[in-house]
Amino acid sequence: MTYFIGIDIAKYKHDCFIMDEMGNTVCDSFSFANDSTGFNTLLYVLKSLDPNQEKRIGLEATGHYGSNLKIFLEENNFSFMEINPILINRFSKATTLRRTKTDKLDAELIAHYLLSVGYIPYPTKSYHISNLKSLCRSRECLIRERSLMLVKMTNILDLMFPEFKPFFNRSLKSSTALYLLENYGSPSRMARMNSDSYRKMASNLKRTISYARFVELKNLAKNTVGQEDPVLTYELNLYLDLFKELDSRISNLESFISKEYLALDSHIHSIPGIGLISAAGIYSEIGDFSRFSSANKVLAFAGLDPSTNQSGEESHCGHMVKHGSSYLRKYLMNCAEISLVHNSYLYDFYLKKRNEGKAHRVALSHVARKLTSIIYSLEKNDVDFDFNKMR
Repeated sequence: MTYFIGIDIAKYKHDCFIMDEMGNTVCDSFSFANDSTGFNTLLYVLKSLDPNQEKRIGLEATGHYGSNLKIFLEENNFSFMEINPILINRFSKATTLRRTKTDKLDAELIAHYLLSVGYIPYPTKSYHISNLKSLCRSRECLIRERSLMLVKMTNILDLMFPEFKPFFNRSLKSSTALYLLENYGSPSRMARMNSDSYRKMASNLKRTISYARFVELKNLAKNTVGQEDPVLTYELNLYLDLFKELDSRISNLESFISKEYLALDSHIHSIPGIGLISAAGIYSEIGDFSRFSSANKVLAFAGLDPSTNQSGEESHCGHMVKHGSSYLRKYLMNCAEISLVHNSYLYDFYLKKRNEGKAHRVALSHVARKLTSIIYSLEKNDVDFDFNKMR
């Protein structure tokens, strides 16, 4: 006999339901707290089952809410299967027309789903991969915050000195632009800059604008249509300080990420066009490659596989489904675009798709899929990228 154990994950408590392979209830739905007392309650129930019978535990992938429970199950030698919540939702719609949804019913539904599919135990994640994923996602969060600071600085400059950002090709991230904002911070002060100001700037920066451009910026500051205001100047300095702080934090975090990634035996960064940070992000999102039996499964996990609609003699392929890890999909699409500059094999593949009439973004998604197949092959075969094997 086999026990099918469904666990519905929540923030403060979880619900569990146990049945046998005939669909008979062994233990009706019960709740246990997300703490040591609750976990021990679950352990007591699991150990009270026949030790000679297989126990199949299923739970939904719910982010960090279930992390401690998964570690607890692993420490007590219980395997479990992590299930995409979308599959559970569709299974529910396929088995009942009722719209009743409770945590206890969800636990029972997960157990029934386990009975209907092949049991694939979730492989134990290493300490490094788990930490690497957390670090990479923290970096993405900080980057979003840093971008927000740039937007706020732009909004203020649009009022105070609207000619400034277009002068720097609409980018405030250049070292010269940031230097001027930090050291002068208002159009009136920039208008009073002199040749000594330029020499000081040139000595502090590895690369800066020419003196002729410097004079041009002075004249723009002198004749700006913007309205200088003490409040705007204060806000500009505030957001500039926050931007610099975030930029410094991101740099330190990237050093930490590189160190964690290099501790793993990965080959993703051997692909031209993929740096250590992007490789770390891809590896951390995929995790254990043994979870996937083919590159197509990784594509589905990333949401890069195209939707297909077939009926009778007609068959149509639509847009990518975009289910799965949005972080992984973003990493792969970004790396695909950068690889067009550094990877001749992928660029030739991109041109092939463009010549077939594909739009740029569609051709780029094909490159991302090809890139995913390459990554899967490298990791499964434990080898570095080799152009000679791509022809």
